[in-house]
Amino acid sequence: MSDSTNVHLLSSILTDFWSDLSAPGVDWQIGTLVLCMLLGWLASRGLRTALRERKVNTRVMRLGVESFSRVLSPLLALLFIACARLVLAKYHHVNLLRLAIPLVASFALIRLAFYILRRIFARGGQAGTLLLLFEKIFAIVVWVGVALYITGLWPVLLDLMEEIVFPMGRYKISLLAITQAVCSVGVTLVLALWLGALLEERVMQLSSMHSSLRTVVARLARAVLILVAVLLSLSLVGIDLTVLSVFGGALGVGIGLGLQKIISSYVSGFVILLERSLAIGDMVTVDKYYGRVTRINTRYTVIRSLDGIETVVPNDMLISGPVQNYSLSDRVLRLASHVTIAYDSDLEAVLKLLEEAVATIDRISKELPPQAVLLKFGPDGLELEIGFWITDPENGRANVVSDANRVIWRALKANKVQVPFAQREVRIVQAGTSGEIADTKIMAPFATSEKQ
Repeated sequence: MSDSTNVHLLSSILTDFWSDLSAPGVDWQIGTLVLCMLLGWLASRGLRTALRERKVNTRVMRLGVESFSRVLSPLLALLFIACARLVLAKYHHVNLLRLAIPLVASFALIRLAFYILRRIFARGGQAGTLLLLFEKIFAIVVWVGVALYITGLWPVLLDLMEEIVFPMGRYKISLLAITQAVCSVGVTLVLALWLGALLEERVMQLSSMHSSLRTVVARLARAVLILVAVLLSLSLVGIDLTVLSVFGGALGVGIGLGLQKIISSYVSGFVILLERSLAIGDMVTVDKYYGRVTRINTRYTVIRSLDGIETVVPNDMLISGPVQNYSLSDRVLRLASHVTIAYDSDLEAVLKLLEEAVATIDRISKELPPQAVLLKFGPDGLELEIGFWITDPENGRANVVSDANRVIWRALKANKVQVPFAQREVRIVQAGTSGEIADTKIMAPFATSEKQ
């Protein structure tokens, strides 16, 4: 298409607008356009209000309640404009409405793209700098495309991209084909990720399903959607999928030889989620790491200790090694504190005193009362153990044991129960000048005894 033809298309559009502005039917077009935009906004707001009043909580029915309402308004306005164009075309020229359709459609497309991208990459947080930059670039590209379409330069651009070819071995591929391939792959992947995010949010809200099973279903669904998107995009581009069989075989050999640990971690992750031996929120000890499970991914599990340190543990360690799970079947955990009292103490009174003292701590379970027992007759006194139960192991064990020791110490001091120090005797055998052996008994400096 020549430059004179492009100028003719642009001048014809301007001529049509000038003729519409001088015609009496332009008032109808302007009024219809304003009315359609207003109806789209009112319909979107009315739908949002109706769903809120009915307290609809499902994700599918709340599609237009919050962030999607920004997309729903231009979409409804576009629908109203298209219907009004069909009706008014029988009575007046509709060049203004014909121009408004691609403008409103591009605006709705930009809003929809922003909504999908933020749902995928900025869920529950602020959009990053890279995402904001991509959104600006996408908006510029869409508006440039609309300007080319309105001015009639769009076919010229397509012909130019078709003429630019790149040699690829024995074949040649045009710039238009490459652009179409990139766009098809990008669109299908973004749609797959969006559907995966929606499905994950929906599945994670199912309280009737175990948290591990919900995670497995969400991850598998996302992986399947991405795989289908890649295969569909390749078929849209025109790539024969049978050629992937050789690549798949080579990839399988590479995975089997060089990626054993990684694949083992991935398989272990799915095993953990399926057999439900570990769930988010459990208090566990893995090797030397103790803490709360905050995340279970397909390759690793994150354990957050009580001091805030997060440890990334490969999932194969959770399968091949022992794991102490303090909340697998229930969250009740038994702790104990030990104390030694003098032999001349009233044993029964001290046992009851320990149980009553420890029971005053808030975190200790009242349904399972503390129990004090005599462990053994030690070298320094009677060795006692006071055991108690807690129902919130995620809040830590050391602090509740410290509280128990403090109340025990105050109770023993208040009732004048003696806690003996360790007693040790050291005998030094020395040989005298006459061959006699001298036996000397020395008390250790840290020893205290009533006999001294």
